[in-house]
Formats: sequence, C-alpha cells, structure tokens
Amino acid sequence: MPKILIIEDEAAIRRVLVKILSEENDTYQVEEAEDGLIGIEKIKKDDYDLVLCDIKMPKMDGVEVLEAVKKIKPEIPMVMISGHGDLDTAVNTMRLGAFDYISKPPDLNRLLNTVRIALDRKELVVENKMLKKKVSKNYEMIGESEAISQIKDIIEKVAHTDARVLITGPNGTGKELVAHWLHQKSERSKGPMIEVNCAAIPSELIESELFGHVKGAFTSANKDRAGKFEAASGGTIFLDEIGDMSLSAQAKVLRALQESRIQRVGSDKDIKVDVRVVAATNKNLKKEIEEGNFREDLYHRLAVILIKVPSLNDRREDIPLLIEYFAKKIATEQGTVQKNFSSKAVKLLQEYDWTGNIRELRNVVERLIILGEKEVSEKDVKMFASK
Repeated sequence: MPKILIIEDEAAIRRVLVKILSEENDTYQVEEAEDGLIGIEKIKKDDYDLVLCDIKMPKMDGVEVLEAVKKIKPEIPMVMISGHGDLDTAVNTMRLGAFDYISKPPDLNRLLNTVRIALDRKELVVENKMLKKKVSKNYEMIGESEAISQIKDIIEKVAHTDARVLITGPNGTGKELVAHWLHQKSERSKGPMIEVNCAAIPSELIESELFGHVKGAFTSANKDRAGKFEAASGGTIFLDEIGDMSLSAQAKVLRALQESRIQRVGSDKDIKVDVRVVAATNKNLKKEIEEGNFREDLYHRLAVILIKVPSLNDRREDIPLLIEYFAKKIATEQGTVQKNFSSKAVKLLQEYDWTGNIRELRNVVERLIILGEKEVSEKDVKMFASK
C-alpha cells in the first residue's frame, strides 16, 4: 500500500490533493503536514513512498525540507509544488535531487502521472537495495573469533580509502570474501568488481587478459580487445593468486600502479585507468622474492595494507557458526528443510584437521546433510565426514 505525505501550508490545496489522490487509487494511504517542520518529523518517524512538498512555506521552506530529506532518507522521491513565481526555484530543486515539480493549481493528468512514475521509481530503488543485500550475503564473513574480528576491523578502517591491499592465507580460507567485502564497503561499490585468477591463465596470455590487445598483436588477435584493468576502471580489480604471475606481467602491473596507465599488448598508446587493486596469494611472497620469482618493488606497492586470513584450524571456535550458516544456505539452495547438527557432531567436527579449510568444511556439511538423518549425529560424522 503506497504511503504518500503532502506537506503544504494551505489547507484548501491539501484537501484538493488528498481528494485527487484518494479517488485515483483507493490503495494510496495519504497523510498531511501543514508545514516543513511537522513534515520532517513525520518522515523521521515513518517510511513514505512519496512526498509532495510546497516550496513557499513558513517555518521551513520546501528547499530546506528537500535538503533535509535527502540526508535522512534519500530514497524517498520528492515532488515539489510551485506557485507561479516559484518556477525558477522549482527547476533548481531538480538539481538538488527533487524527482519533479508541479505548478499550482495542479493539472490533474500531470499530477497523477508524476505520482505514478515516482511510486514506480521508489519500488525499483527498494528492489535494487534488497538485491544488493542478497548479493552481499553471498560474501558474508562468518565468525566471531579474534582473528576474524581483527580482519573485519581492518576492512572497516580501509574500505573507504583507495589503499591497495594484499590478502594472504592458505587455499580455501576465504581470501576472496575479504576482497569482496573491501569492495562492497568502499566508495567504489557502484563500480565493477573484476576478478582475475592469475594461476588459471597461461603465462603467455596473462598480459593480454590484464591489459587487452590490439588487432594483429599476436596470431589469434583478430580484433582490438580491452583488458581487465580497463573493465575495472571506476571500481576494483582483484588479482587472485598473484604469486603465480609472470615477471613480465608483474612489471606491467607495477607501471599501472605507479602511473594509473596501461598499454594494450601490441600498442604504444597509454590508456588511463582508475582502479583500486586488491591482490591475494597463498604463497610466501618474501620467499618468492628471495628466489627471484616475484618483484620486491611490486610487493611493496601491493602490500600497503596486509591482511592475513587464518586457517580454519586456527579459528576452531568459529566452526559451530560456520556449520549453522552452511546448513541454512544449503537447505535454501536445495529447497529442503534445514537439518540440525547435534552438539556431539559439532564437537567432533571442531576436532578435525581441516587441511582444506572452509571450502572443505562446506563440502563436508553438504555431504552430511545429504547422507545423514533428520538430525546429523556423531555417528553420521564418523561415517561420512572423512570420506
């Protein structure tokens, strides 16, 4: 049921607007406020799908109301009501974020059309927010251990900056989750998050993958192609398993970090890119530097902020939370009833040696849910967990 607030100091105009909207659609829930101050208090206390607001009012004019609403609840569309002498101000409110404006006396068709479009827009904004929340839950970091709490604290401190981050830790610990959290909590979250698995791309193709190429640069280069750095411009590029990157590609990444410019393979033309770089590795890069496999200058460029993700064996206190999270997620994915794990089953899982870390735990939980009884027991764990 759409909820609409009318902020207007002239009682006669308020009555007309209420009548028009109520007769147009009986699902509209229309409320009134006789001045801007009362209107703002109502908006603070309640959620509205649309606000119609007069411009010229005592105590607090419409422009001030608009500016205040954009700070406290920016998702609410604001339609400004302007008198004949307020048209310039009404147009200016559009620059300040108003959805539209209508003139007094209101034209019936224009008013109703504006209201319908504004309500549709609010619905889309809400849907998009819900979708973003669902997306972000795919990268939720589960755990209350000291190690995970420290990682979350670091993310909160550095996410809003453009500082480069190097994430280290064994395979399966969730390094990509850290990268996604950094992106989603950053000012770049509206931009793209481009992932590159450096270990999965052949060394002879990594430069083309990262920086693109021009037609004719090599045998199969049939046309110009943009690389991952260009695709990530305005957002974040996540270089996973960067310890497996060739030395020649490392040199080009170093230049990109130093100058915010790249060159496509086969071209000498510079292309400016605006990218935040987050990298991850399961290797000891300092050892790789000693062995001549990794550039020391690139390491120092990447490791402005260093985040070490612990193995699951080093955060066993998080295992009960992870089991509950995976059990719920798997039940949702499979459309089945969530299975509980007995306390003895959980304790046994806490004592396992998790060489595959969280990835292995997730697989074991799924196996136990599929093969176990209504409640996963200690016996089920002994039968199926080690297979």
